[in-house]
Amino acid sequence: MQQEHDPIVFQRDGVSLTRSQVDAFGEEIEALRQQVMADRGEADARYIRRVVRFQKGCEVAGRGLLFLGFLPPAWLAGTGLLALSKILENMEIGHNVMHGQWDWLGDPNLDSAHYDWDNTCPAEQWKHSHNYMHHTYTNVVGKDRDVGYGIMRMSEHQSWNPAYLFQPIYNWVLALLFEWGVAFHDLEIERVVRGDKSREQYRKERNLILKKVRRQVLKDYVLFPLLAGPFFLFVLSGNFTANILRNLWSYLIIFCGHFTERAEMFTEEEVEGESRGQWYLRQLLGSSNLEGGRLFHILSGNLSHQIEHHLFPDMPSNRYQQVAPKVREIAERYGLHYNTGSLRRQFGSVMRRIHRLALPSRRGAAAVN
Repeated sequence: MQQEHDPIVFQRDGVSLTRSQVDAFGEEIEALRQQVMADRGEADARYIRRVVRFQKGCEVAGRGLLFLGFLPPAWLAGTGLLALSKILENMEIGHNVMHGQWDWLGDPNLDSAHYDWDNTCPAEQWKHSHNYMHHTYTNVVGKDRDVGYGIMRMSEHQSWNPAYLFQPIYNWVLALLFEWGVAFHDLEIERVVRGDKSREQYRKERNLILKKVRRQVLKDYVLFPLLAGPFFLFVLSGNFTANILRNLWSYLIIFCGHFTERAEMFTEEEVEGESRGQWYLRQLLGSSNLEGGRLFHILSGNLSHQIEHHLFPDMPSNRYQQVAPKVREIAERYGLHYNTGSLRRQFGSVMRRIHRLALPSRRGAAAVN
């Protein structure tokens, strides 16, 4: 009789939770969110403004030093500072600002509606593919297009084809060109081919991307190198290297947050009619954290706390480290796995997943088109 009134709605890894338990879990997570959001204030504002000032200082110093790039120490320092600037701008500033984490400040420079980042992906398209599609349907195969980015098999629920045999190789191409993969990700070319998306909409989105690409290319590969005059090649190579370093770091943090072996995937049927508590469960189980010091967390955009970011995408990122122990305590009290580990361990887990899923699934494994 109790089973009929309070059915089990979650069963994974030997853990069974009834509807009332899932609801109670969700209420605890939501209460934690409300507590922190009500506590936002001047200390948070000082934090993000210090990060912005430091990032801008790194960019100015890096670009300036690259004008002296004929001196090897100046080229190395300039490239390093410019890469650091791009990493901070993309990870801790741009990504989080576009999530609306700082809208409450009323600062037009930190407003999600108007911010555009140093990346080839237009802000509006990023907010659709990432903020809406990915954060709403996190790790739901067939809905979340960040699962494999359209070119990789990252779940047993994805049908296998021989092209995936090469994903351990082209995975590294994606890493090197990560901003370009992100830029063209929202075009959804496969939907155009199937007729699910109009060619007019495709052309409109493509033109926005090309406009942003032109702006980024002109800035890094034409304007600043030309300003250097005879030292054109030193600036050009420094800008190129800084972008590659930013791409590799972004790839590393993002893949470690989403694709470790213990990061769970879900089918569309599993999430049909899910409650808020079930949504919170999915965010917890589909994410992976990285352990490290304060500087590491800032450089990762605090996405080293990917669990907390998926639970609270509009919470100021500097608060994730504060709430992480509380989230972990709640999860463990319900018998749920809290996926965390060192960068080395989590990245090794990602590589194992990429190599394992390059091969056909074992007999009986689920697969969906």
